[in-house]
Amino acid sequence: MSVDNCLIIGGSHAGATLAASLRQEGWSGKISLISAEESLPYHRPPLSKSALNGEKEGSEILIRPADFYKKADIDVVLGARVLKIDRVDKKIALEDGRELSYSKLALTTGASVRRIKLPGIHLPGVCYLRDLQDVHEIRKYIGNGRSAVVIGGGYIGLEAAASLRAVGMDVTVLEALPRVLARVTSPEISEFYARVHREEGTRVLTDVSIDRVAGEGSVTGVQLADGSYIPADLVLVGIGVSPATGLAEEAGLDVDNGIVVDEFAQTSDEDIVAAGDCTLHYNPIYKTTLRLESVQNANDQARVAARTICGKYQPYRALPWFWSDQYDVKLQIAGSCAGFDKVVLRGDPKSGRSFAAFYFSGDTLLAVDAINQPKAFLLAKRFLSEGKTADPLKVVDETVDLKDVFFDPR
Repeated sequence: MSVDNCLIIGGSHAGATLAASLRQEGWSGKISLISAEESLPYHRPPLSKSALNGEKEGSEILIRPADFYKKADIDVVLGARVLKIDRVDKKIALEDGRELSYSKLALTTGASVRRIKLPGIHLPGVCYLRDLQDVHEIRKYIGNGRSAVVIGGGYIGLEAAASLRAVGMDVTVLEALPRVLARVTSPEISEFYARVHREEGTRVLTDVSIDRVAGEGSVTGVQLADGSYIPADLVLVGIGVSPATGLAEEAGLDVDNGIVVDEFAQTSDEDIVAAGDCTLHYNPIYKTTLRLESVQNANDQARVAARTICGKYQPYRALPWFWSDQYDVKLQIAGSCAGFDKVVLRGDPKSGRSFAAFYFSGDTLLAVDAINQPKAFLLAKRFLSEGKTADPLKVVDETVDLKDVFFDPR
């Protein structure tokens, strides 16, 4: 009699949550969590913050301690890279030659950093930031009085810049687009963050084209296309990520900017689920497909996937939410602003460091960016989940109680 065996590929937030949730949902078979990394699953957000600047070590950011996996009878296989999924014989092949069989398979492969092609990009001192190994490498070049160039003005680049400034480095952020955060937020938020970083001593350059990374033996700077030169002991590249879908594609699963899953985190194979950054799913709140790079999505979708494996079908219906910490600024985002055509501000983003931005499509509220305003975030998260919108005239009037700006349009 065969034993039920669930293999989970990927030691991500989703992988760790899925493994734990399987036991909580009553899965009595074997569980193996397979990770290419040498560390137990850990929290990713600190990589650009407290882990980068040395406030926390890898052992302090583990999602769960080693004892948890032992007590839950979860076999964690570290340093193991999966080469192939055989859906016919229901087994996977590892790089070291081993083959493991499964009755159920979960893909929590996350995302991979986008790499840049430039002369000199392979010099020592040029680093990417995606995992703990990257952090260990970056920290070789960190130090008070040293200089860093961050290529990419998205959230990861800006968070890393803030962390490097916190340890006394001279930091320059280079962004190819006309503004930082251009792909993910409004001009008002972009201008706010550019101001905050400049106030903190970070140099922010936009509309920049890079000619090459300079150095012999190790990086010494970055040469721009306009002829200017920026010295650097460290060049940190943060230009985004791509979903890690290679295994799924080779196995013949449906893939479209992510592993396509239904509302139960089910792939096109009934014995394979997927969760986290690697998936494309339909969101009933926004009535569109989304691929989300967030801890919230990874955890919530992983719980749905675990229930599906256990035969407890519960549709995934969660409001996306995110956060970013830079200097003394906590940004909390409720919802997704994709497709917005109007931004209404509550507070002044041009002075101080506390306000909220409400994103609308027509009369429909899509999302709220709450900057050092936890109440605005919590209310927006609650009311957006309930299908409510907001009155723009009340949003801008700060004498109106925040909870009174929301209403049910139905």
